Amino acid sequence: MTLDEAITLLKNAVKWSEVKDQKHIDLTVIAAEERPLYQRALAVANIEVEKGTLTQDALKARLGLD
Repeated sequence: MTLDEAITLLKNAVKWSEVKDQKHIDLTVIAAEERPLYQRALAVANIEVEKGTLTQDALKARLGLD
């Protein structure tokens, strides 16, 4: 899975938080049988941040979390 594929997939799990004006990734909105795929996508994205491919802030921006 590429970073772009992971981000596209993870955007489906972004939802508004209980905290005012804040979003987060919530895997509970994803069907149980699809969660391993989303967990893999999250791992791919986090590995790219660790490798320095993009920053945490850039990842958040691409996911719509900012």
